[in-house]
Formats: sequence, C-alpha cells, structure tokens
Amino acid sequence: MNLSIFDVIGPIMIGPSSSHTAGAVKLARVSALIAGKPFKHVEFGLHGSFAKTGKGHGTHLALLAGVLGITEEDERIKHSLDIAKARGITYTFREVELDDVHENAAMITFTHDDNTSTQITGCSVGGGRILITNINGVDVEVSAEQPTMIIQQLDKPGVIARISRVLAENSINIGLMRFSRVAKRDVATSVLETDQKIPPEVVQRLATLDDVLLVRVIQ
Repeated sequence: MNLSIFDVIGPIMIGPSSSHTAGAVKLARVSALIAGKPFKHVEFGLHGSFAKTGKGHGTHLALLAGVLGITEEDERIKHSLDIAKARGITYTFREVELDDVHENAAMITFTHDDNTSTQITGCSVGGGRILITNINGVDVEVSAEQPTMIIQQLDKPGVIARISRVLAENSINIGLMRFSRVAKRDVATSVLETDQKIPPEVVQRLATLDDVLLVRVIQ
C-alpha cells in the first residue's frame, strides 16, 4: 500500500469523524461545485452508515455545510442549519438504498433557481477522502484530489482532441482522463485530472468549443 502522512494523521477538520464529518463536508462541497448553479432546495439521500449512524456523527450538518460552500476545518459546520435558513435554501434528508457503493454514501439532488435539477452520487472513503461515482445518471470517478475538469460533450469524433489541444496550448498537462457515455453519439462525460490549476480563461475557451456542452472545474 502507498500511504501518505494524511492517511495516518487524518485531515484538518472539525470532528468527530473523518468519514462522517470531514468526508461528508467535502463530498457535498464538491457536488455543489459540479452542479455549478445556484439552488433553492437540496435533497440528501443517505445510504448505509450515513443513514444509520450519521446523526450521531453530525453527518447531516456536515452535508448541508458542504453544499453551502463551507470547508472541512470551518467551525460554521455546526451552524449550517441556520446558515441555510438565512440564505433561503430548503433541504430534506431521507434514507435510500444504493447499489454498488461504499457504505458511507449519499445521493444529493439540487433543485436550481431555474427549476432544473442535478443529481450527484458519491461516498466518503475514509481519511476525509471522497469519490463521486455518478452525475445525472452517468457513471464517473472523481476524487477531487488533483485539479479536475468535468466536461460534458457530444460523443463525436474530434471533440476530445480539441479539448486536449486547448490544454496543451496553455501548458496544462493531463495526468489522468476518464471517458463515460450512455450510448454512442449521445452526451458523453470526460473527467480530466491535471498537474496544474486551470485558469479561468482556459475554462472559458473550453466552454466555447464546438460540441462542448458544459465545463466544471474543481481546483
């Protein structure tokens, strides 16, 4: 096994649990970044130990704090209910059964101000680390441990080449790339982890490419 010091001592966080608290905050915060639009309501579907023991570990407060943009070490986590109320954001929690996921998992559904919705499923895998496994019905793998871009595009020849060209022209090296699609010639999702942070102007350039539908960045 390859272990870092963070696997031994854990993340900087507000407790009590790296999986149920810090991981839950990060999972929800990254999910909100992927959703990428203002929202008025959020539903948390809790699976496994998130559902069974989450309240005792503060998981509900942590998940809500995360979608509000609060980070793992922020003491405002315990005030997330009041912060959501002040911002006019409503929320619900329910228990769900999800297939083939880690026991610390949640399905987060955002209802946006324009009445569209985004559904993201992910899990807290320990030590404050997370894995996003599904975005709007498309299976993905997003750990958010490196600068990451999530790009939705039409499944057509040349699209990935154009994306790679823009990154190369800006000296951004791709460390890892995953590609998912529901069917041929349908909407596809690319997840790219890079060695450098992605400047806003590069994100804007990518968003203007032919057949690129959406670009989200997690720095």
